[in-house]
Amino acid sequence: MDNKQKTFVATPSTIERKWYVIDADGIALGRLASKVATILRGKHKATFTPNMDTGDYVIVVNAEKVILTGNKENQKVYQRYSGYAGGLKEIKYKDMKKSHPERIIEHAVHGMLPKNALGRQMIKKLRVYRGPEHNHEAQNPQKLELK
Repeated sequence: MDNKQKTFVATPSTIERKWYVIDADGIALGRLASKVATILRGKHKATFTPNMDTGDYVIVVNAEKVILTGNKENQKVYQRYSGYAGGLKEIKYKDMKKSHPERIIEHAVHGMLPKNALGRQMIKKLRVYRGPEHNHEAQNPQKLELK
């Protein structure tokens, strides 16, 4: 009876967070978003606990260089609704990429996180930058290579 393994449950004091930098240059949006969501959620760690935010911080640079496969670049449309009659707003992917390329990655990652308060807490650990520079050098982020 003494040799039974106990299930590990993370507590706020046992969570160790790291910072990662991912270069989005030439990477498909969905593949990038799924990897980032996994890191934000903490599923890459042995200490993963579903009801706790055990994930790490992620910095995505070169958001304007992310790619889409197929004909999605011409077909993809982002929608938002104000709540009023006739309040549906649409913006095409190409226009979004010109004006706010960071939002493309944020939107894709947010869709892959839990739809509750925990997911809203996790998305706050994501930092997306249009170009190659970021201002988080003090956190000593590790470079993460995606294929």
